[in-house]
Amino acid sequence: MPNSTTAHPEASPDHAIWDSLKQAIARSSGFKRWYANHGEILALEHLSVDQQVTTYLKETLETLAY
Repeated sequence: MPNSTTAHPEASPDHAIWDSLKQAIARSSGFKRWYANHGEILALEHLSVDQQVTTYLKETLETLAY
């Protein structure tokens, strides 16, 4: 039987941490610079903040791994 955290992931501590981290990243100068350079190309304005930050992190990590 799933516990309440599994049944309602939005109430989990991990979700609260991700939400706080996501907001901090979205306010960072690196994210703002990336958004300014990629916003129109990737049509970022149509994505949620969660999707924008996820895209930013993925692209940043791919660049670092290269």
